Amino acid sequence: MTTIYTALLYLIQPLIWLRLWLRGRKAPAYRKRWAERYGFCTGKVSPGGILLHSVSVGETLAAVPLVRALRHRYPTLPITVTTMTPTGSERAQSAFGKDVHHVYLPYDLPGAINRFLNTADPRLVIIMETELWPNFIKALHERQVPLVIANARLSARSAKGYKKLGKFMRQLLQRITLIAAQNEEDGARFVELGLKRSQLAITGSLKFDISVTPELAARAVTLRRQWAPRRPVWIATSTHEGEEAIVLEAHRRLLAHFPDLLLILVPRHPERFDTAREMTQKGGFSYTLRSSGEIPSSSTQVVIGDTMGELMLLYGIADLAFVGGSLVERGGHNPLEPAAHAIPVLMGPHTFNFKDICSKLKQADGLITVTDTATLVHEVGNLLIDDDYRRYHGRHAVDVLHQNQGALQRLLQLLEPYLPPRNH
Repeated sequence: MTTIYTALLYLIQPLIWLRLWLRGRKAPAYRKRWAERYGFCTGKVSPGGILLHSVSVGETLAAVPLVRALRHRYPTLPITVTTMTPTGSERAQSAFGKDVHHVYLPYDLPGAINRFLNTADPRLVIIMETELWPNFIKALHERQVPLVIANARLSARSAKGYKKLGKFMRQLLQRITLIAAQNEEDGARFVELGLKRSQLAITGSLKFDISVTPELAARAVTLRRQWAPRRPVWIATSTHEGEEAIVLEAHRRLLAHFPDLLLILVPRHPERFDTAREMTQKGGFSYTLRSSGEIPSSSTQVVIGDTMGELMLLYGIADLAFVGGSLVERGGHNPLEPAAHAIPVLMGPHTFNFKDICSKLKQADGLITVTDTATLVHEVGNLLIDDDYRRYHGRHAVDVLHQNQGALQRLLQLLEPYLPPRNH
């Protein structure tokens, strides 16, 4: 099975190059650093440390508290964070700066993986959520490098697909040192696929272990005073194709009732920034770009968040938040970031990426579900009219966040046996 998988992977390399090149038309970063994708990273990583892989933006953000805690606990150990996408790469670099090394994780080809591991020579590898690369896992197993899957989740749909791989999947899972699953349900699915109970721990979700730092809160207060001292503000974040149109139409209708309402619109991917700007312009809205550094005037109706790494700051300016990827079938993005600011969270019906988190928020009145333009207008309008109602939903959202924290500490304890003794 591994031989067939590897042969296919070698065969499709020209298609992968073509895809990178085509994606590079909108996002030039896809045309850069190809050597890293084949394991050439000499001089970019320090050997003998911790290697943490987070495939994209969401996992990178969930990894931020973990990486900071590891830096604090093991200050002499080098940390390398790998991602697969330029957006994940930018997020890693803006979150960690010079504190950690960053390269792309190579494609799962034996030659590329071994070249990479010869240079990085990690003493521990942590993979965020569920990225199971057979050749990577095999190479780590042969080198006796401990591999921990942190914040692991496995949807019923993915489990069903993996089940068809039978013995191959069982063999793959048994080469993993430890899987730290988000909840019992996810853990049970891994066991059903062949993971031994002794290889499983339930830690809860790391995504709950976020907080608004005093510095961030102070910056948000300053920005709110500059942008909208006496205006209501709503934010729509991580929007995908099909969602910006709904949000802008909702904003148009809301302006009829709340003429001084300001919308902050933050598309999920940088390649959508221009599209969002064009749609806003065509819609006849007065707008500014966050990247311009301009302070919105009293007549500005939309601010387009076209910068990277500022989402937590922008949530701090808003009175309520709509989180995208949920009105279209993308599975939704992280509702806990706005919840950390104690503001109401609205999402569409497609939240399978955050099923557990969204059901917790929903049960506690910390999440409001909308389905289209009309329901979005209705719910946002209700929240803007009634301060008490808005505070009620915001308070309940942040309560859920606080009640479910602790995964980070549990995970750090599980990692201790694989790392050098700490000087307390």
